[in-house]
Amino acid sequence: MPPSQSGWRAAIFNRRILACVFIGLASGMPLYVLYQLVPAWLRDEGVSLTEIGLFSLVGIPYTWKFLWAPFMDRYRPPLLGRLGRRRGWMLATQLALLVSIGGLGVFQPQSSTLVIAWVAFAVALFSASQDIVLDAFRREILPDEELGLGNAVHVQAYRISSLVPGSLSLILADQMPWGSVFWITAAFMLVGVGMTLVVREPASEVPMARGLADTVVAPFREYLSRKGWQALLAVLAFMFLYKLGDNMATALATPFYLDMGFTKTEIGLVAKHAALWPAIAGGLLGGVLMIHLGINRSLWVFGVVQMVSILGFAVLAASEPHLWLLAMVIAFEYLGVGLGTAAFTAYIARETSRAYAATQFALFTALAALPRTFANASTGAIVEETGWVAFFLLCAVLALPGMLMLLWVAPWRAADTTK
Repeated sequence: MPPSQSGWRAAIFNRRILACVFIGLASGMPLYVLYQLVPAWLRDEGVSLTEIGLFSLVGIPYTWKFLWAPFMDRYRPPLLGRLGRRRGWMLATQLALLVSIGGLGVFQPQSSTLVIAWVAFAVALFSASQDIVLDAFRREILPDEELGLGNAVHVQAYRISSLVPGSLSLILADQMPWGSVFWITAAFMLVGVGMTLVVREPASEVPMARGLADTVVAPFREYLSRKGWQALLAVLAFMFLYKLGDNMATALATPFYLDMGFTKTEIGLVAKHAALWPAIAGGLLGGVLMIHLGINRSLWVFGVVQMVSILGFAVLAASEPHLWLLAMVIAFEYLGVGLGTAAFTAYIARETSRAYAATQFALFTALAALPRTFANASTGAIVEETGWVAFFLLCAVLALPGMLMLLWVAPWRAADTTK
């Protein structure tokens, strides 16, 4: 039954959803520092494009974070353990991020490129570790009926955080030294610190660890005992396939716009804003709709929108370079991205147990990031072989297996449940 009007208000306007806003802001900002601000700084200081390209390797901790997640699931951090297991790690990683982001600007890119790479790696390590604990904290504070909206709010706040390193910091860099810019940017981590000090530690469901082996194995054993091997394999396949076509379609977006004849100014003014704001609107709309539809049906409905929106790129590729068409196609595509991501993230949260949320969430999100790596490695060769129109049609077809997996992992008529 649809929730009552008071139920809708209670699900949308509460402290848990507000906490998801701050979680998203604190989680997203360090990533965009690495992938938007640092490359701009290095290029502005005369570092070669080859060296800047190699900086993408500093993001390795985001892929391998599930390796140390079990220890953050079980143990409290030294010195800050009195805050609790979740809040202690949150504060430790946030303070480390504040110092490491600010410290980037201390070095000169031309003479200390290697040192900067190691500091950037430290930022990625602390950022991935913060993601582990923030994902677990969000899973623990949200009841199942709020997973859809709470995770949607988190994802959109995550995207909005890009405006700090990707816009504000670049504007400041025209007015002041880069060293000052990095410390001002780092100061935005105080948003996360303030949230950590205000919120309460969630009730723990983690049993006592019996040793190192039990710490590592227990999260995986718990999932298998709850779901079984067949369900695990189906879920892992679904997490890889659901956004595969969508990820591939957007992997070479900027080169595609340039090939279509749009100028860099047009891409900067139209394409980027046409992507950001519809994605945010789609995510928030998806979160609200999930209160009524539930996660399972949202995955179906939003997945169809996500798949159909890919075809807009094929239409653009076959048309003349009209700016209005570019804006419409991108807006529709990223509306689908926002909707699909909202449901997908809520699904990942639902699959985890509260007892081992950090480890299981880290494993699932690392797997979900693999299609982006796969896309970046293969799409260029595919486009050169097939052309843009055929490539986008292929991307739409590759979205179908993920939709078919919903028959097993999220049947339309099945109740939304973690059991």
